[in-house]
Amino acid sequence: MDVETASDRCADILDAVAGTVIADRAVLDAILAGYLARGHVLLEDVPGTGKTLTARTFASALGLSFNRIQFTPDLLPADITGTYVFDDRDREFEFQPGPIFANVVLADEINRASPKTQAALLEAMEEGQVTVEGTTHGLPEAFFVIATQNPVEHQGTFELPAAQKDRFVVKTALGYPDEAGERAILDRRADRSDRIPSVEPVCSPDEAVELQTVSERVRVDPAVRDYVVRLGRRTREDDRVEWGASPRGIERLFEVSRAMALIRGREYVTPDDVKTAAPLVFAHRLVLTADARVTDVEGRDVVEDVLEATPVPTIT
Repeated sequence: MDVETASDRCADILDAVAGTVIADRAVLDAILAGYLARGHVLLEDVPGTGKTLTARTFASALGLSFNRIQFTPDLLPADITGTYVFDDRDREFEFQPGPIFANVVLADEINRASPKTQAALLEAMEEGQVTVEGTTHGLPEAFFVIATQNPVEHQGTFELPAAQKDRFVVKTALGYPDEAGERAILDRRADRSDRIPSVEPVCSPDEAVELQTVSERVRVDPAVRDYVVRLGRRTREDDRVEWGASPRGIERLFEVSRAMALIRGREYVTPDDVKTAAPLVFAHRLVLTADARVTDVEGRDVVEDVLEATPVPTIT
């Protein structure tokens, strides 16, 4: 699959999702970019904005399997990864895979589970495998986690550790639709008998995996690479930041910028691709100082200031 074909396929995927999910196209771009970059996406939004529908629809459009895990305070790591069950017939223990064994996994309200259970996702998200009772089990080749958390309600929740946040290549929010969008939701609901809308697969599972490979062939000019590095390093120099973007964060910005270029139909990355991706990739990775948090400074504010202060390279 060449870049042009892959870009057309991405457009078809986004059109299919947008035909079911009422959301800003830029948000859908960000979610698909997270998948193409072989990362995972954190959606921080209030209930009822369509997070579950969005995750399910992306899985369907990509032709991939889907599982939803509802995170609760009493959820155990084995409830996610699976466990060994004794088989009376064969007289031996047999591994029963948990819901993590799917291509697209919705980790719904991830911050409601204990840190121990949240940690069960770390190996899966970083290594594409889980270890249960000393035995390692590989996950599907195209493995993509979309996690959600409620930014308003904090009772009974646990703060995601920095190591967990760092596993999400992109953090974004669906937000409320505009008035026309909410009217469209009502019209769609009135015109269908099935409560849950569905979308037909746009590509096969093999093609979905190949899209990730094509994204890695998008060219990045040396000047743009320098720009990516400068942005990451400047987040560490801001007085409002205790810990800035890590080398992994800089690498993730590079990967998401390539994915953005592919989605936009280009074989090369422009500074605009980087500027679009930077708030999505960096904001949730920054650890702000206590003074900054008291004055309601957010990571996105810092990233926007860094983008404004950093000279944009000219490429030919």
